[in-house]
Amino acid sequence: MTTIAPQAWIAVLRVVVGAWFLKAVWTKLVVELLWGVAPYPAVSPRFLAFHPKRIAEFAAGNPIGWYREFLEGIVLPNIRVFATLQALAEAAVGLGLVLGLLTGLTALVGLFLSLNYGLASQWMSFGQQGFHVLLVTSMVVFLGARAGRAWGIDGWILGRPFGRRWLRLLI
Repeated sequence: MTTIAPQAWIAVLRVVVGAWFLKAVWTKLVVELLWGVAPYPAVSPRFLAFHPKRIAEFAAGNPIGWYREFLEGIVLPNIRVFATLQALAEAAVGLGLVLGLLTGLTALVGLFLSLNYGLASQWMSFGQQGFHVLLVTSMVVFLGARAGRAWGIDGWILGRPFGRRWLRLLI
C-alpha cells in the first residue's frame, strides 16, 4: 500500500484555503481599463458600497476597545483604501496559495488578514471564532511547513540552480 507524504496533504489544504480566498474576492474585484487600453484589477462599486456598512457593524458591538477604535477612527474614514487593500490582499493570498508561489510571504499576508477578520468578528458567534482560528492555524502551518515546496511553484523554482538564492529570501 502506498502512503501519501504529509507534505502532499498540507498542499491539499493550501490549495483549498487558497480557493476559499479566491472565492471570497470573486465579487470584490472587477477589471477596468486604464486609458481605455490596459486592463487592471479594481474594487467593484458593489463592494465599495457594502464595505462601510459591514465595518460599522463589526465596530458597533466589538468588545475589544482598541480594535473598535481602530475600525471607527482609521478604517471607516479611509474605507476606499482599506477596501482596496483587503480585496487585493485576498486575491494575492488566494493565488499564492493555490499556485504555491511565494508561500511564506503569502502565508504572512493571510495570517495578517485572518487575525484582523477574527478581531473584527469573533464576538459575533461561535462559528466566527472557530472559522478564524482555523484560518490562522492554517496560515501558521503553511508558513512553518514551507507549504509551497510540495505541488507548488516554490518547489519547482527551488529545484533550479537560479532559484535557490532569491526565493529563500521570500519563502
